[in-house]
Amino acid sequence: MEKFIIHGGEPLAGEVTIGGAKNHALKLFAASVLFEDPITIQNVPLIEDIFRMKELLEGLGAKITKTGQNDFCIDSSGIFRTDLDREITKRFRASVVLVGPLLARFGRVSLPHPGGCVFGERPIDLFIAGFEQMGAQFKEKDDCYVFEADNLRGADFTFRIPSVTVTETLMLAAVLTEGKVTLRNAACEPEIEALAHYLNSAGAKIRGAGTQTIVIEGLGKHARLKSNKPSQIIPDRIEAGSFLILGSLLATDLRIKKCRPEHLASLIVHLEAAGVNVEVGSDWMGVCRPETFTSLDLKTREYPGFPTDLQAPFSVFLTQTKGKSQVFETVFDGRLEYMIDLKRMGAEITICDPHRAIILGPTPLHGREMESPDLRAGLAFVIAALVAKGRSTIHNVYQIDRGYERIEEKLKQINANIKRVD
Repeated sequence: MEKFIIHGGEPLAGEVTIGGAKNHALKLFAASVLFEDPITIQNVPLIEDIFRMKELLEGLGAKITKTGQNDFCIDSSGIFRTDLDREITKRFRASVVLVGPLLARFGRVSLPHPGGCVFGERPIDLFIAGFEQMGAQFKEKDDCYVFEADNLRGADFTFRIPSVTVTETLMLAAVLTEGKVTLRNAACEPEIEALAHYLNSAGAKIRGAGTQTIVIEGLGKHARLKSNKPSQIIPDRIEAGSFLILGSLLATDLRIKKCRPEHLASLIVHLEAAGVNVEVGSDWMGVCRPETFTSLDLKTREYPGFPTDLQAPFSVFLTQTKGKSQVFETVFDGRLEYMIDLKRMGAEITICDPHRAIILGPTPLHGREMESPDLRAGLAFVIAALVAKGRSTIHNVYQIDRGYERIEEKLKQINANIKRVD
């Protein structure tokens, strides 16, 4: 297993370029199942989750070719299986997105419970409810979930809780339904809008993506989409936001390039409320550390609220602000457990319950040995280690590699003292 060795406490400066969004690229890989011809996807991040999705599709019969540094051509016309690989699926949450296009095209899919990050329960009840309303049958057999449907039909489905992954999965399935599918209280993330935009360019009929009501006019089970141009993956807003938080803590002058600041409006206003000055251009952001920080409360929400995936890095930021802050995680259970390691680094944190914590600051952090529990908390540990005095070791960087392409190389470009070792 590889690990990061980090010596913290040093100022950072320079420029960093943001890569493609993991959660856009993964869904386009899955969407390839709906196409009659190969599709080309550009600006794909070379991360572990992408490699796992590639393996899953190839195991089903797809042909995937790397055509450039970050470009892939995917031909899913030859898929002949619909049972997802057990070992990959059990450790890879986004595998469940394949259920939508596979069920719509072939009428049957089987998979074990999808895995991924270790925090909290990640149930599939919303997937089941959505597909059943579209006419599918669901059963559990031999420790597998099985979905079957001769023809998916139109439906009017309201989400009890907005979910990005379920919204995207049902939207992909709805492209080949018989009739109209309306998704209400849907998630509004930019990746959903970007996915729908490309599907529409290939013949799909989707309205309202990026809002809480999405309407899809199904093309029918035997229809196929036709690619007429490459798809460009949008910048990863979570990577950009993580560097913005890091720059607020340590930078004398940091410029974050090839990003979309409008996707990070909630983070920016939180940082500004804490005393950080963020410069914003059309596709870049600039930031430096202020003399003092002011504490503030944080509550995660679905987009356009504060992203749950930035909660852990922002909590590291709050350990350096003056006063008392409260963190309220509303999206996932168990996503505050990483704070135990921050406390061992010297942070003054009281974990009230699985969703709430109180942070008192500023407190100096000290280097220590840690293990990355998931990809977002893992990057928070990297940020904490760069803030801390002394040496830190972060094990299980595979989890960080799931979401960030060679993050240590980008950090070295802005003068971070970090190295990857076996």
